[in-house]
Amino acid sequence: MALFRTVEPELEPVTLTEIKQQLRVAHDSEDVLLLGLIRAAREEVEASCGLALMNQSWRLTIDRMPASGRVLLHRHPVREIPSVTVYGADGEGALVDPSALELDAKSRPARLHVTQPLAPSKVMNGIEIDFTAGFGEAGTDVPDLLKRAIHTLVAHWYEFRASFDHRQQPMSLPPIYERLVAPYRMRRL
Repeated sequence: MALFRTVEPELEPVTLTEIKQQLRVAHDSEDVLLLGLIRAAREEVEASCGLALMNQSWRLTIDRMPASGRVLLHRHPVREIPSVTVYGADGEGALVDPSALELDAKSRPARLHVTQPLAPSKVMNGIEIDFTAGFGEAGTDVPDLLKRAIHTLVAHWYEFRASFDHRQQPMSLPPIYERLVAPYRMRRL
């Protein structure tokens, strides 16, 4: 099983202007650094919470369909399933009929149920599930606590950028960050 992003989000949930206002940076000489920190902070929030903040495309590859016919999609919130492809032993791909797919996007993780048996697939990574996940297209669609977590990380990493060499960056997470993302983390029993 492998889960990977196929299309990055077009925008970030917070803008360079917002970050510069928060940090009280009036010059443009560190814009590239700040943009990189924004992207890294978004990726940190997404990875630590199993989220996709802005709309983006993902692919889950599995070896075989579970006996239950249900597959868990570990990025939240799932918006749609554009395609499910089954690859045969010779590498030929066949799309699964969309009418045979039922998505429970309200669960976390989201569940995809395939209502018909699938053709036999190649032994490894024979089934590809493409899906779109994210809160929306605009930063205003992202919950405020998560945007605040990004602001917190960017400010923290910006402040301590000279204290550690480049191999240690970003090197830490401030305690308030953990409190901001806690409601969005998956709980395990």
